Amino acid sequence: MATDDVNESLPAAAELPATEAEKQPHKLERKWSFWFDNQSKKGVPWGEALRKAYTFDTVEDFWGLRETIFQTSKLTAQAEIHLFKAGVEPKWEDPECANGGKWTWVVTGSNRKEDLDKGWLETLMALIGEQFDEADEICGVVASVRPQQKQDKLSLWTRTKSNEAVLMGIGKKWKEILDVTDKITFTNHDDSRRSRFSV
Repeated sequence: MATDDVNESLPAAAELPATEAEKQPHKLERKWSFWFDNQSKKGVPWGEALRKAYTFDTVEDFWGLRETIFQTSKLTAQAEIHLFKAGVEPKWEDPECANGGKWTWVVTGSNRKEDLDKGWLETLMALIGEQFDEADEICGVVASVRPQQKQDKLSLWTRTKSNEAVLMGIGKKWKEILDVTDKITFTNHDDSRRSRFSV
């Protein structure tokens, strides 16, 4: 009975050559940019402190950035971090945002930091993973840290403010992604003090 071939050691999985496809970075559907803003300086006009930090288009770049830099729990008071489609600035005046609005989730409570981190990550993955049916109508997301007000916010910006069916689809899907029972509200950029509707 020949057992020589059975007793030969098998190569470890790590020693097996990777296929060409495994070596290639995993491209996203579109490019995305992280932006940073710190509004803690008094007298500085809004938008003056806004800076683009990095643009990426692969899964690997996203995870490298997210794990080392772009976590909401690392932000200082009055800071904001943004993830927007490349080419779109996180400003109401940007042509992609000018006729839109935003869904906002207000994060309160004793686990506010952890809840914001979780909601931020889930939203980022949903955006770059194209989980929204209405993905073309979404500009990006903003995380705002406001410890003095004892509440933080996540806001999902949209291109439209007039197509209620599209907006409700986005809002319902985002609430499902966030996995919250809290109410989220939609406001137009040109009327940000008054909520239009909620889910």
